[in-house]
Amino acid sequence: MSGDSLIEERSYAFALRVVSAYKYLTEDKGERILSKQLLRSGTSVGAMMHEAKFAQSRADFVSKASIALKEANETQYWLRLLHDSGYIGDAAFSSIFDDARQVTAILVSIVKSTKANSLKY
Repeated sequence: MSGDSLIEERSYAFALRVVSAYKYLTEDKGERILSKQLLRSGTSVGAMMHEAKFAQSRADFVSKASIALKEANETQYWLRLLHDSGYIGDAAFSSIFDDARQVTAILVSIVKSTKANSLKY
């Protein structure tokens, strides 16, 4: 499985988890502000990588992948904040936060390797 298809699958699955977390936070916990931020950043990761598939250049691809990386990092922030403020329990937090870290690690690898390959040309 190539890095591109791996990140597409992982970021899509992560986005589905974020949507489920959003539903839980809004419907069961009544939390609307922080959860909206989580929804926005958590679903943006996959959307940016989906868009990156049709980048106009290597630089455009790196730009979109870098934005996805920033969004993944931001999502970790919102997850930590929701956990530390008591909206997300320990077990749920550990699971979804681990997914967020894995998606972030894949994106770091993609951005670094694409930038390194750009320097060869």
